[in-house]
Amino acid sequence: MSGILSGKVALITGASSGIGAAAARVFAREGAAVVLTARRERELSDLVDELRGKGFEAAYSVADVTRPEEVDRAVSTAVRTFGRLDVGFNNAGLAAERSPMHLIDDTVFDAIVDVNLRGVWYCMRSQICQMLTTGGGSIVNTSSVGGLVATPVASPYVISKHAVVGITRATAAEYAKHHIRVNAIAPGTTRSEMLEAWFALRPGMEETLHAMTPQGRTAEPEEVAEAAAWLASDRASFVTGVTLPVDGGYTLV
Repeated sequence: MSGILSGKVALITGASSGIGAAAARVFAREGAAVVLTARRERELSDLVDELRGKGFEAAYSVADVTRPEEVDRAVSTAVRTFGRLDVGFNNAGLAAERSPMHLIDDTVFDAIVDVNLRGVWYCMRSQICQMLTTGGGSIVNTSSVGGLVATPVASPYVISKHAVVGITRATAAEYAKHHIRVNAIAPGTTRSEMLEAWFALRPGMEETLHAMTPQGRTAEPEEVAEAAAWLASDRASFVTGVTLPVDGGYTLV
């Protein structure tokens, strides 16, 4: 199988839907053996069956990224099934209904930070431990345009996604000498089931976001996944510590 990820073994979190599921398809098409992880087993199983039906190598491990033992098990599944781990795409994330900061309950803050930051921390820690044994690898974390600009009434999400940019830069500097590259993507408005439901409850919101985006549209998940695949690949061999906006120009204006 030829492609920019040919011969790589990749672990993808948040792979049951949206950008994560799109990444599973894109990474596999680009030649990677993929291990998919999320909390919903049925969706993972169906996606693995789909990929295998197309002749791709795929496996899954049900995991909650806020539980380090489950993250370790997912990494072990990759090594046990395919012999190594070359790529980690840490994409699992959580958003919440917008609310002024002073009205946000601690449980909401904790839940978002646990998934979006602590989950990335656990995944990176486990992935780096494995990559150190095999001479290197590539990690891509999912931040957001909310990690690059201030978005009103979404403070826990903005805090967590800014932190993803920080951990990406810190670990990129720390592990470059070990041949481990660490980058991030910052998606803008990207089509998903959750987003479609949100638009349905807020007539005119999609048009408002399009007006704020120079390309004037919503991204398809595959477009974001393609950017992650490039950063993960050897085509980006001299790129580390970068947070790449995949936002149709949203952060330009």
